[in-house]
Amino acid sequence: MSSRTSTVAHQFDDAEQQRNASTLGIWVFLVTEIMMFGGLFTAYVLYRSSYPEAFAAASHHLNATLGAANTIVLLSSSLSMALAVRASQVGSRWGTVAGLVVTIVLGCIFLGVKGYEYASKFEENLVPGPFFDLPGAEPQSELFFSLYFAMTGLHAVHMVIGVGVLATLVVMALRRRFDADYHNPVEIGGLYWHFVDIVWIYLFPLLYLLGRH
Repeated sequence: MSSRTSTVAHQFDDAEQQRNASTLGIWVFLVTEIMMFGGLFTAYVLYRSSYPEAFAAASHHLNATLGAANTIVLLSSSLSMALAVRASQVGSRWGTVAGLVVTIVLGCIFLGVKGYEYASKFEENLVPGPFFDLPGAEPQSELFFSLYFAMTGLHAVHMVIGVGVLATLVVMALRRRFDADYHNPVEIGGLYWHFVDIVWIYLFPLLYLLGRH
């Protein structure tokens, strides 16, 4: 029995039907994710329009250099993920593993930098709550940081999930689960990872750059 046939689940007639179903499934899932992040983006834009001075002043307390560095890290991870997908399509086992591992490492670097940023905000008392303290700032500055932690925190959770998904794909690749005929799981993992990267591409300018002079 060929590897292509053996990978077809019992509820599907053939591999093509299974591939189409899984691809449709990930796109439907990503649409729901867009709706969720879209609500947060809409709230941010509305409040930023209502309190431009408070939000601009608060955004100056974010480290744009670290944000830019993380942007470069994620763009690099998108490249390595694309290379992993391509390697899986041509049946390169070690190329797939290498691309996935590099992507995981870059994702962990991103999370490490974000963790450092969060720690600095705790030290500076810029975490919304009873101990929030931003001398000379308008009260709406706390709202900015509420949205900052909500949006970047949700993004970080998606990054952690993505790292877990890619780690699973690495194990599957090492066990020779993929070849030139069956590589759809890697493509689906790539779609999810690229989505998470795109979300950050919007978060970075909105939170770190907008209002800076």
